[in-house]
Formats: sequence, structure tokens, C-alpha cells
Amino acid sequence: MSPGGNSAVRLLAARSLRAHRTAWAAVFAAVAVTSALLGALALALGSVGLGHARVERYAAAPVVVAGDQEVRWTVEPWGSEPRTETVGLTERVRIPEAAVDVLRTVPGVKEAVPDRTFRVREPDGTRAYPGRSWEAARLAPYRLTDGREPRRAGETVVGAGLGAAVGDTVAGRTVVGVAEGPAALYVTAGEARRLAGHPGTVDAVGVLAEPGVPVDTLHARVRAALDTAGLKDTAAGQPLRALTGNGRGGAEHLGAPPARAELLQLLAAVAANVVLVAVLVLASLVAQALQQRAAERELLLAVGATPRQVRGAAGREMVRVAGAAALLGALASVPVFLVLWSALRARTGVVPDGLELPAPPWLFAAVLVAAALVVGIARLVVLFAARRPGRPGKGGVRRGAGLVLLVLGAGSAGTATLQGGDAAAAAAGAATVTLVAGCALLGPWIAGAAMAVLDRPFRRFGGAPGRLTAAGAAAHSRRLGAALVPVVLVTAFAVVQLSAGATMERAAAAQARAATTAGLAHSGTTAERVRRLPGVDSATDVLRSSVVLARTEAGSPRLDRLPVLGVDAEGLAGTLDPGVVAGDLAGLAGAGTVAVGAAMADSLEVRPGSTVELRFGDGAPKRLRVVAVYERSLALGEFLMPKAELAPHMSDPYPARVLAAGVRGTAPVAPEAVTPPGAELNGFVSGGIVAAIGGLTLLSVLSTLALIGAGRRDELGLLRQVGASAGQLRRMLGLETGFLTVTGLLVGLVVGALPLTAFAWAITGGLPYLPPAQAVTIVGAVLVTVAAGVFLPVARTASGR
Repeated sequence: MSPGGNSAVRLLAARSLRAHRTAWAAVFAAVAVTSALLGALALALGSVGLGHARVERYAAAPVVVAGDQEVRWTVEPWGSEPRTETVGLTERVRIPEAAVDVLRTVPGVKEAVPDRTFRVREPDGTRAYPGRSWEAARLAPYRLTDGREPRRAGETVVGAGLGAAVGDTVAGRTVVGVAEGPAALYVTAGEARRLAGHPGTVDAVGVLAEPGVPVDTLHARVRAALDTAGLKDTAAGQPLRALTGNGRGGAEHLGAPPARAELLQLLAAVAANVVLVAVLVLASLVAQALQQRAAERELLLAVGATPRQVRGAAGREMVRVAGAAALLGALASVPVFLVLWSALRARTGVVPDGLELPAPPWLFAAVLVAAALVVGIARLVVLFAARRPGRPGKGGVRRGAGLVLLVLGAGSAGTATLQGGDAAAAAAGAATVTLVAGCALLGPWIAGAAMAVLDRPFRRFGGAPGRLTAAGAAAHSRRLGAALVPVVLVTAFAVVQLSAGATMERAAAAQARAATTAGLAHSGTTAERVRRLPGVDSATDVLRSSVVLARTEAGSPRLDRLPVLGVDAEGLAGTLDPGVVAGDLAGLAGAGTVAVGAAMADSLEVRPGSTVELRFGDGAPKRLRVVAVYERSLALGEFLMPKAELAPHMSDPYPARVLAAGVRGTAPVAPEAVTPPGAELNGFVSGGIVAAIGGLTLLSVLSTLALIGAGRRDELGLLRQVGASAGQLRRMLGLETGFLTVTGLLVGLVVGALPLTAFAWAITGGLPYLPPAQAVTIVGAVLVTVAAGVFLPVARTASGR
């Protein structure tokens, strides 16, 4: 383009920007909110990416030798490079005790201190405390502040966080000393070995260095000594790791690294959804803003402007508006992020104890990257919305593309009914996105079809306002379609996001109630003790842990960490009814057995007599024989196995609770139900994101309608001049509000219900469920927003002022 062409583009952009400030204000608001959301998500992703488990107990040990708390699985898909999947383990991977003697001989090692962790319980089972040997306290170090170290069984040193004093009795032991640090009980090395219950293994070994030995040098020597001694793997098959720096925290807080990985994946998926919604929102707003200026663009072309100059001018306008808005949103994203992170840390149980989520000052530059991304999206939207100005749009192509997307969306929803678990959720999510995109392209035709149905009632029963509404809709179906798109988007998004979780929770709760047939539930005890109580016919321990399942999906490796229950087969009668559909749970009395949920059994193509290979929570692999298939897996998880099979692979094999039959308590027994990994974290983040994206889409509804209203002020003014009263115009606007609200809600409901029904049928075998309060909230929010968008921009014109 010539220099003169550039000057013309700049002049056109500057003049147009001043002339259409109202139109661009709606785009400015949408870009600013999008930039704020993406900026906050960028900061969150950066903080989680830098996150690590906190180092406390091993702060004084520059090197810690521990088992690898991750499982890796590599598959070479046909025709592509090998792919490796990794998942964290939440049960302790113990290492051979022989490593202690090897490490003590390494040059530069001052001391190698074994660490064993366990739980010490009060005799009545009411409370349990973390327990360790006193020698391991020096790895922090936690020093005595009162008393002396324990010298015999029955003596203990307590951490200051426990609040006990010398001479007190805690968990049946006499307190002989108080040390720095959190609540914990420290006993002699011999008693720690007995209480840990895993002879020949230790949890970790802390390596203390001689003065002047660098960490890197010590790490290299430790690694070489272990390799030379042949200590490369644990008994569970997991590698031995020599950890330094922040990596040492993973040996302390087992739940922190898996939670970090889950949070990272969740935030990445949310960011992708925000980008998608932003594209749809900005495309609708920009297309409407440019459509209102079609006559102006035709005039520019008629007086000699080239199509390229007109497109360039629109692009410059967008960059100026979006640049300022994105910077404003970037600034706003910082307090949004800080509030989100404060709320996340304040919620007990959402983020595992020990997970550090740092936010160094340099990280806040990420908001500028997010702002640049939003500006790029906005510029790309203009490139497509302003293409070939002055020429008729190819309505046939648009209609065909929209219909193709609807067919693809329906096909994806159908696929979801044939899948299970995450695959069904992914297919349903893809169906929702595709259907919404199809509706966006078909907006004018959807509006025209809806108006065709309502045309006669409006003209016959609506009086003059009804005839005005019908005539306006017939003349401006494109405008009406643009107004419908954001209403459909917000309705479909809200319905899918809220109903999917509610459907799963409702089905799981119903299964849990049906599965729990016990008369009493006990905690802080064991089934062996409960069976001695009068009136008890049967009782089962319930142990809760996790297993790792490796499988391929479309040729790619997949590792799932799934909840599992350990039970006593002879104690299930009258206590727990998983709903067996094949086989017999009595088979769980044998070693190496497992019962599998029906959906998982179908996915793995197993039945009673088949085998399935799992990894326990400590990474130990085991091939198990399937003895039963049951249907209540939403409540009880995908696997049930004998308590004796599961307990050796748990950090704390004490029962979570005991279910008893033959007696009936005064209060109903709380239903037995598993909690999927990361469920609380997922629920908290998803709730906040649903509110944020819902707010963005509602803003898009308001902005689009405000933009349309600003462009029809002359039309309403002309109607006033030819005799329409203010009351008639208000009733006309009211009919338009009702039409947009009802049509948008119905189309959005259909768009959301199709994939939701497929998802619910695949997962629960029933229909989707949306709590009435949430349904009313969606309808009310859409109605208020549409009414505000229709009435406020034209209030003065409609009243004749």
C-alpha cells in the first residue's frame, strides 16, 4: 500500500472512531472484561506452574532420598513418536532400609537419618497424631524447648503445635519433652520401627552434609552410591530419587504435587473456554458494529476508497479500542487474581496442605501477554467481519456452514452416549461448542423462523405495538439474529456447566443412599472390635485409597488415578450393597481379587473371571482377578478390593470408618461415597469460573443489545414523528424483550440439553438435572439483562425527549 494509502487509512480510522464512539463502547467493555479474565488466569497458571510442595521437615537436609511419587507410562502410537503420561501417587512409596547404610558411607555425608511416619491414636480412637522417630526431628531441625528426648517405649516428645506440656499423657504416652514445630509425637527409633509396621523399609532418608560440601557435589555422590549398590528401584518398582531444593517437599506432602498437576490442567481448560467465549462474543459485537455502518462503507467505496483501505481503517479502529481496553483489563486482572488466590487459600481442604503457590513480582508481566492475546483476537475478528466490504454476504455459504456445524454437534452428542467417564464429558463439551457456533452462524434464520411462528399472534393480539414488532423483525432479521446469539450462548453455557455437575452429584447421592444399608457407622475403631459389640451381626472396615489405571485411548496413553474402597467380604451383608449385576462379592475373600464398576467393566471389556492390571497408591503393580461387576460405581468408585490387599499399600491403613449391620442407631447412617481426586478443588475453581464466564456472556448480551439500540434511535424517532405514542413504543420494546428472552432461552436450552442428555445417559443412565433455584437464576438473569439492553439505550428516544 502506498504512503498515501496509509494516510487515508489513518484518517478514515480516526474520523470513524470519533463518529462511532457509542458503537465501540460496547466492544471496549467486552474486551476489557475478557482481558481481565485472561490476565487473572495467566497469573494463576504462572503461579501454579511455579508451585511446589513446601519444605518443612527436611529443611536442614540438602539431599533427601525417597521413592518416586509419580508413575510414568510410555506408548508408541502407530505412525508417531512415543508419548509418555505421568500421574502422581498419593500413598507413600517406601524405600529399602539398606539405603541408610549405603548413604552413611558416602564421602561428604555427615549423617544419614532414616525417617518413618505413622499415626499415633488415642486408646479410644477419638484422635490421631502424626508420629516420627526423635532422631528424624534433626532434619528440620526441631530442637527441644523443654524436657528431654524419649529413651524408652511409652515416652514421647511433642511438637509445640500440640499444646501439651511435660508430664502430660498423650495417646497413652508420657510427655517427656516439648520441641519446636507442628503438632506431632516423637518416639524412640525402635518404637517408630514397630509403629510404622513396614519392616525393612523407611519412608525417606535425610542426608546431612559435612561443612563445605556443595549440594550439587553431594547429590552426585549420593546418586552414584545408590546406583553402585544396585538400589535403583523400590520394592514397588518405583525408582529411588535423590531430591534437592523444592523437590524435597514432595517427599513430605504427598498430595501437593498431584493437586498442582490437576489445578494446572483445570486452569488450562478454563483458559481455553474463556478464549472460545471471547471469540464468539467479540465476533457478534464487531459484526453488529460494522453491519450498522454498511451504508457508510458503501459510500466510502463509491467515492474512491479501496476495499483494502476500508478494511484497514476498521482494523485500526479495533486495535485502538481493543488496545486501551485490554490494558485497562490487564490492570484489573491483578486484584482479580489476588482475590481469587486469597479465597483459594482460605478454603480449608480445597488446596492440600503444603502446596506453595508463589507469585513473584516478575510474574505479573503475564497480564501484558494476555492483553496482547486479546488484542490479537479482536483484530482477527475484524479481519473476518470486515472482509470484502461493500459486496453482498454469501448467505448460502453461511447457512450451509451453520447446518454442517449443527449436524457435527448432534453427531458428537450421539458419540457421548456410547462413551463413558471423561470421554463422554469431552464429547458432550465438543458438541456444546459446535452447536453454539452453528447457532451463531444461523442466528438470522433462527430469528426469522421464530418470528414466523409468532408473526400472526403479534399482529392479531398485540395491536399496533405487535404489528410494529412483527414488521421490524421481518425487515431486520439479521439484527434480530445478532441479538439472539449472545442470549443463546449464555443460556447454553450456564445450563451445561451447572447441570452437568448437579446431575452427577444427584445420581451419586442416590446411589450412595441405596448402597449404604448399615444400621450403624463407627469411626476410630476397627471391624474386629465392632463385631464384639452386642447386637452386631456383621461389620466391615472401609479403607479409602486410590489406584492407577493405565490404558490407551485412540492409540494414546492414558493414566487415571481413581478412588478405591477396601472392604471385608464377609462383612458386606447388611452393610454395603454395591448392586452386583454379575459375579459374587464373596469372591473378595480371596487374595488378588477385585470387583469392578459396570461402566468401567464395559470400557475395559472385562467380566467375572477376567483380569485387570492396576497400580496401587504406592505405585506397586498387581494383576487382579475380577470376581464381580456392580452398578453403583458413581457412589463407591470403580473398584472394590479386599482390605488385606489394599492395606499394605497405604500410608495409613487404619479404616476410615466401620459399617455395622444387625443394630439400628438413632440417626441415619451417612451414605458411603468416594470423592474423586481433586473434586473439591475442581468444584471451587469451576464455580468461580462459571460466575466469571457467565458474567462475560451476560455483558455480551447487554452490549450487543445496547449497540443495536444505539443504531435504531433514528428509526424510533421516526415512529414518534408519524404518530406512535410513547406507550406504544414501550409495549413494542416489551414484546421484543419477551421475544428475545423466550427464543434465546428455548434455543439455548435445546443447544445445552442435547449434549447434556447424551452425557447424563452415558454416565448415569438417566436424564440431566438442573436445580430449580439455578434454573430460576438463569431465566431471571437473562430476562433482566435483555430488558436493560433493549430499553436503556433508547429510553429517551422512545419517550419523545
